[in-house]
Amino acid sequence: MTQTAPARHIGRTTLYFFGALGGILFGYDLGVISGVLPFIGKLWALTSWDKGVITASLSVGAIVGALFSSRTNEALGRRRTIMVAAGIVIVGTLAASFSPTFLLLVLSRLVIGLGIGLSSSTVPTYLSELAPAKWRGAMGALNQIFIVLGILIAFLVSYWLGPISAWRWMFAGAIVPAAVLLVGLVFLPETPRWLVKNGQEDEARRVLASAHGNTVNLDEEIATIHEVIRLDTEEKPRIRDLFSGFVRPMLVVALLLAIGQQFSGVNAINAYFPTMLIGLGFATQAALLSGVLLGVTKFLFTAWVVFVVDRWGRKPLLLIGNVIMVLTLVAAGLVVLNVHDTGTRGLLMLVMMVLYLVGYELGWGAVVWVMMSEVFPLKYRATGMGVSSVVLWAATGIVSAVFPIISDPKSLGIGGSMFLFAGVNVVLFVLTKWLVPETKGRTLEQIELDLRARQGVVAKS
Repeated sequence: MTQTAPARHIGRTTLYFFGALGGILFGYDLGVISGVLPFIGKLWALTSWDKGVITASLSVGAIVGALFSSRTNEALGRRRTIMVAAGIVIVGTLAASFSPTFLLLVLSRLVIGLGIGLSSSTVPTYLSELAPAKWRGAMGALNQIFIVLGILIAFLVSYWLGPISAWRWMFAGAIVPAAVLLVGLVFLPETPRWLVKNGQEDEARRVLASAHGNTVNLDEEIATIHEVIRLDTEEKPRIRDLFSGFVRPMLVVALLLAIGQQFSGVNAINAYFPTMLIGLGFATQAALLSGVLLGVTKFLFTAWVVFVVDRWGRKPLLLIGNVIMVLTLVAAGLVVLNVHDTGTRGLLMLVMMVLYLVGYELGWGAVVWVMMSEVFPLKYRATGMGVSSVVLWAATGIVSAVFPIISDPKSLGIGGSMFLFAGVNVVLFVLTKWLVPETKGRTLEQIELDLRARQGVVAKS
């Protein structure tokens, strides 16, 4: 029988801190490429296509990792899956730091992506299954805080190491959070829902008592988990089951959130903003410093969302974020096309991108990962998060690969690209208003039982 670390000796702060630390891996490896590109671009004379390939290679690896995440989640549990992910990231990071050629660097980024894919599809599930209902939004948003903190750290490391062109050390920085995560999870428990599902009810009670304290009636919570498990009549969840009656509406919501988060344009900004500014006339160090400002903005507003997501609700934040992103992207496009003074244009672009990221982090940054881990029923949660993460990473890869090409002056250019992303965000606003439900304040079991009731699916005794 699988054993887990004794939960009763672990404080909730420690539990959630290490549970969310996987977000730093996600964020650091997303953000570090923005500081690396200006240097390897010159070193290896990279074309726009090459820049897209090296940036998107992380996403391709993450797709593979996410594809395997549902199996590892069910077989190993949430905790051990994240530990495996951290180990893979360490191996890939060491390879990237010593890569002598462009091709080997791409392959190393694929390995890192494999670990990131496993982690990114598992950490939100881990947090949502540990957190009490009234804190679940905040705890899920904590994952996004760590993601943007990882991006900010990557921007800071790139700025500090920029003067000596130490891009290999920029990559190596990811080893630190990966090692801390790996060690920390040795002492953390598995989630109570996975434990009950795998016949470890006593351990599940200890974890619930540690994570929830006196905010939960242990007998009622365990009974509710058993009730949901009884509804799952088949032996194994299958991907095709996600398209069945009562699950299908939530799959549509999860995929809308996954695709929308990336097609909103955020990783074009995260990965290429310093390169964009250099193209607009900024010096390399000034462009890297501007990236730090973007990272600080992302961190501050994501931290603020933690305090409002369970009061304001998920859906209002998504809609507010869309409005801000549309306005700032349109303004950025107008700046690029109509302001010709290099200094003024770069400064205004910086202001518009800071405001754009305010909108993104208010809604699509923090809320998406929270909701994707909430909407799927227990039986399909690991599979649903795996599929959603695959789609999210595929969308990330598309944006990362295509943006250098469409933003080239011979194509749409930077201004045209901003207008394109603004149009996408208008569509996202309409679809969110129409399709996305509100999930705040309800337990995961209540969300599932309500979903079943609306679709006419009842419990079987």
